[in-house]
Amino acid sequence: MKMLVATNNKHKLEEIGAILKELDIDIISMEQAGINIEVDETGETFVENALLKAREIAKLTDMAVISDDSGLEVFILNGQPGVKSARYSGVDGEQKDTKNNEKLLKNLENVPFEQRGARFCSVIAAVFPNGREITAEGYVYGKIGYEAKGSYGFGYDPLFIVDGYDMTMAEINTETKNKISHRANALKDFVQKLKAI
Repeated sequence: MKMLVATNNKHKLEEIGAILKELDIDIISMEQAGINIEVDETGETFVENALLKAREIAKLTDMAVISDDSGLEVFILNGQPGVKSARYSGVDGEQKDTKNNEKLLKNLENVPFEQRGARFCSVIAAVFPNGREITAEGYVYGKIGYEAKGSYGFGYDPLFIVDGYDMTMAEINTETKNKISHRANALKDFVQKLKAI
C-alpha cells in the first residue's frame, strides 16, 4: 500500500516512513507528489488539525493521505504549548526550535523538577479515496529538564526527559525513539485500526 504523507517536515517524514516500512506501507511525500500547499492549522485540538490537513491534501490526490499533528503539553502550564507547539515563540525559520525551548524554560523558571510533568501527543489522521477516515492517538510521558541535552531529534526533544529512561528524547537513539515515541505509539494504534477496516 502507498500513502501520501501530508507534511513537508523531513523529520516527521523519516519517522513515519521508518515505522510504516515494517508494515509494507510505502510513503510518498508531498514534494514527490508535486503538491506544494500549506494548510492553515486552525483547529483547537491535535485531532482537528490532523484531519484538516489530511482532508485538504486528499482533495488533490487519489491516494490515501496520512497526516500528523503533534506537540508538547506541560501540565503546570495548563497544557501549553499544545497545538501551538511549533509556533510557541512566534519565531519561524532556523531559530524556531531554539526560541521555543528558551520560552518554555523561561515559563518554567521557578518550577521544581517534580512539578515539570509533560507529555508529547501525536494524532495520526488518514483520509481514504472512498471517504473513510481514521484517527489514532499516541503519547509519551516525561518531565521538562533545565537545559537542552542530546543531538538526536528536534523541537522540544532536548528538554524532554522520558519517564523510565533518565535521558532526554534527544539523547535516545533513533531506533529506540521510533519504538517509544508519541508518534510511534500513535502509528501502532493507527495500524491496529487500519487492520480492522
